[in-house]
Amino acid sequence: MAAPNLGLGLVELDGRDALPRLFLVTADDVPGLRQGWPEATNAWLNTTGFEVKPGATAALPAADGTLLGALGVVDDPGSPFSAAAALKGLPSATYRLAEANTVPADVAALGWALERYRFRQTGDGPQLALAVDRTALAMQRAETLAQAVHLARNLVNTPANRLGPEELAAAVAEVAKAHGAAIQIIVGEDLLRHGFPAIHAVGRASSRAPRLIDLAWGDPAHPKLTLVGKGVCFDTGGLDIKPPSNMLLMKKDMGGAAVMLGLAQAIMAQGLKVRLRLLIPAVENAISGDAFRPGDVIDTRKRKTVEIGNTDAEGRLVLADALALAFEENPDLVLDAATLTGAARVALGADLPALFTPDDDLAAAFAAAAAEARDPLWRLPLHAPYRKMLDSPVADINNTGAGGFAGAITAALFLQDFVAGERWAHLDIYGHNPQPKPGRPKGGEATALLALHRLLERRYGD
Repeated sequence: MAAPNLGLGLVELDGRDALPRLFLVTADDVPGLRQGWPEATNAWLNTTGFEVKPGATAALPAADGTLLGALGVVDDPGSPFSAAAALKGLPSATYRLAEANTVPADVAALGWALERYRFRQTGDGPQLALAVDRTALAMQRAETLAQAVHLARNLVNTPANRLGPEELAAAVAEVAKAHGAAIQIIVGEDLLRHGFPAIHAVGRASSRAPRLIDLAWGDPAHPKLTLVGKGVCFDTGGLDIKPPSNMLLMKKDMGGAAVMLGLAQAIMAQGLKVRLRLLIPAVENAISGDAFRPGDVIDTRKRKTVEIGNTDAEGRLVLADALALAFEENPDLVLDAATLTGAARVALGADLPALFTPDDDLAAAFAAAAAEARDPLWRLPLHAPYRKMLDSPVADINNTGAGGFAGAITAALFLQDFVAGERWAHLDIYGHNPQPKPGRPKGGEATALLALHRLLERRYGD
C-alpha cells in the first residue's frame, strides 16, 4: 500500500505575480468580473456554454492561449465545502487567489486542502497547488485545521492489520512529541492494576493488548479540557459476532479517537489557553477463549457493575472507564466522540452527528459553532425515563437497552452514568463518507472536527 498523502496542496505565495488567478465568487459576482476580463476569455466562456451556477468551474484562457486563471462559483462564501465544490476540474497549475474573491482566503485554502486529500498518493490526476500567504494568522489556522482533518482521515482509512492499539498509541505519541506534550500508556494487565477493568475486559481476547492512552499538555493554571475518543481499532462484535457485511467498515470504529487526536493536535498547534488532556481507550474487540460473554457482569473504574447484554456494545464500556477518569480532576469541560450506535445513523444519517449534553448553554454554543464552521450536528435528548431500559437484576446497569428502541439515547444515558456533572457532551459520529462529496472524499472522515474546533476557539481562544 502506498503511503498516505499528507500534502495539503498549499505553497508559499512568495510574490509570484505571474501565477494564474483563482476566482471563487457567487453567481451574482460573475457579470461584474467578466466586464474586466479580456475579450478572448469572455468569448471562450460563451463558446463553451459556461453555466453560472454553484459548483461550476471554468478555465480562463488569455488572448495568447496561456492560462489566465480559473473561475469557481460558490453558493456559500463562508463554507470550505462550497469552495471545494467549485474547485473540481481545474487544469494543472499553481494558482494564486484573485483579489476580487467573495470567498475569504483562509476559507478558500481550507476548502482546497480538504478537496485535495487522498489517502493513497497515486500521481494520477491534475498536478495542482494553491499559493497563499502562509505567514497570515488566518492562513495558519486554515492549515492547522486541514492537517487535523487529514490526520484523522488517514487514521480511519488505515486497515486494521496496520493500525491496532499499539499503532494508535504510536500515532498519539508522535503528535505528543511534536508539541511537547506528556504521554502515559497503560497496557494489558496493568490496566487492572491501575483501575480500568472495563477496558481490559473488552480488549483482553485480542492478541493485541488493550491500552489506555493519556496525553497531557498546556499550563496547569488554564481551564482543564479533557477529550475522550473511542479507540476500538477493529470490532468483530465479540461473541455476539457481527454479520460479514457489518464488519467490512469496522476499521473505522476508532473514528472517535481519530477525531479527538486531530482536534488535540489543532489545539496544541494554535496554543489555545487550556490544560488539555486526551484519553483514548484503545482496544480490539476480538473472539477467543478469553472473550467477555453475554450475561457476564464486569467491573468499572467508577465501581459500578455492568451486565453484558450484548458484546457488540463494547464502545460504551471502554468509554465508561475513560469518562470516570476524566471527571476525577474536576475539569472545566469533557467532550467525547465515538462511532457508537447504528441507531444514530438510522435517525440522522451519515452526515449529521448526534449531540447529547445535559447543559443547554453548551448545546446552544455547539449549535452556533457548527453553523459558523458549516459542520452541522443535531442535538438528541438525554430522555431520563429511558434510563429504566438499562436496568439490570444482577448489576448496577446493563450495557444495552431492553426492547431495542432509542438505541442512541440509551447509549448516551449509559455514558451519563459514568459522568459527574453537566460539563459534558457526547458526539455519536459515523466517521466515514459512504459517497464522495465536495471536500469530503469517500472513506474515513473527521466527523464534527470543524464544529468541535470552533466551539473550543470560542470558549478558550483569545
